[in-house]
Amino acid sequence: MKILQLCKKFPLPLKDGESIAVTYLSRALHELGCEVTLLTMNTTKHYIDYESVSDQAGHYKEVHTVDIDNTLKPVEAFKNLFSADSYHISRFRSDQFAQKLEEILKREEFDIVQLETLYLAPYMDVIRKHSEALVVMRSHNIEHEIWDRITQNTQFLPKKWYIKYLSKKLRNFELGVLNEYDFLVPISQRDLHKFRDLGYVNGAQTIPIGIDFKDYTPNMASFEKNPSVSFIGSLDWIPNYEGINWFLNKVWPQVHREIPDLELHIAGRNTPDDLYQWAKSKVLIHGEVRDAREFINQHPIMIVPLLSGSGMRAKILEGMALGKVIITTSLGLEGIPAKNKKEVLVADTPREFLNHFKFCMDQPEGMIHISQNAQTFVKHHFNNYHLAKDLIQSYQSYMKTHGFKLANPI
Repeated sequence: MKILQLCKKFPLPLKDGESIAVTYLSRALHELGCEVTLLTMNTTKHYIDYESVSDQAGHYKEVHTVDIDNTLKPVEAFKNLFSADSYHISRFRSDQFAQKLEEILKREEFDIVQLETLYLAPYMDVIRKHSEALVVMRSHNIEHEIWDRITQNTQFLPKKWYIKYLSKKLRNFELGVLNEYDFLVPISQRDLHKFRDLGYVNGAQTIPIGIDFKDYTPNMASFEKNPSVSFIGSLDWIPNYEGINWFLNKVWPQVHREIPDLELHIAGRNTPDDLYQWAKSKVLIHGEVRDAREFINQHPIMIVPLLSGSGMRAKILEGMALGKVIITTSLGLEGIPAKNKKEVLVADTPREFLNHFKFCMDQPEGMIHISQNAQTFVKHHFNNYHLAKDLIQSYQSYMKTHGFKLANPI
C-alpha cells in the first residue's frame, strides 16, 4: 500500500510521545511492505535540521518538509478573540504546506492519506480535490478534552475564562470536521467510544501507540543503587508542567521529609525558570537531555503525575519497556489497561504517592516484581509490528467493502 503521512511537526528524533507514535508506526508499516511518504511541517517551535536525523528516516520513501512559523503572536491571538476560528488550528494553516501537498498529490497516487492529529484537518479540501485515497485521521488525543481539563485545573479567573473560550472554539472545529474523514484511528478504546458519543459514524479501528522493543534494553542495575525517581516530558506542554508543578508543591515536600535520601531527577525540553527553585531538597533539574531512554534507565522509579491531557502517554510505555516502576495518576494511565500494584502503581493524592514511595523503599523484591510484570505487559499489548499489521488489515477490509481502489494487497 502507498501511504502519504502528514505531520504537524517533524517526527524525529524520538523526543516526545507524538514522535514515538508517528515513527514507530511508520517504521512497522515499511517493514510490512508499505511505501510511506512523509510530508511534515517543520515548525519554529520544534525546528529540526533534517540532515541531523536523515539517517533515522530510512523507512520513508521520500521526506518533504515545509517550514512553518507557528510562534504565539499576541496581536493575532487578540484578533482571534473576535473570530469564530480556532486559534489552536489557525497556527498550523499554511499556503506553502497546501501547495506542497497539492504538488505531491498531482504527481503520485496514494492508497491512504493519513493525517497525524487534528491539526492537519484544514487540508482536507486539498486532499479531496486531488486524490481518491482513503482519508484517515489518526487521533492521538481528543484535542478539546485536553483544554477542557486544563480549564478545570486553572484557578486564575481571567486565564480560566480565556482557556475555556479557546477550548470551546477548538471543540467546535473538532466536531465540525469529525465525519469528513473516511476512517478514524483513535489511540484507545476509550477515545473511540468518546468520538462515537460525539457523533462519529464512519469507519474506525483503535490502534494504540506501539513500541519497537529493539530500542529498549532495561538497566536492572538501577535497582541495586540507592533508589531514585525520574520525571521526563516536554515542559512547554501545559499538562506536563502543570503535573510536575503540582507534584513538587503538593507531594515532594512530605516525601522528602519522610524519605530524605530519595532523589528526584527532572528532565524536559524548555524547562521553565521557576522549576530551578526546586534544585535543592534532593531535586536535580537536568533540562533537555540527549537521550530520553538513557535518562529513564538510570532510575528505577518513574513518575507521570498528570492532572490533564488526553490520549495515551508514550513515556509510560517507554518506562515499562525499560522495566521501571511507574507511579502515575489515573488520568495518566488512560488508554493503558495496566493494573495498579501489578504492572504499575496508581496515585491520585499526595498520600497515595507517599505510600507508593514507601513501598518501593521497603519492598525491593516487590519493585522487581512490578518491573518484570511491566515488561511482559507492554510487550504483549504494544508491539508496533503487530499493531501495524492490524491497521493494514483494517484499511484493506474497509477499502474493499466501501469501493476504494485497493493496490497491491498484502
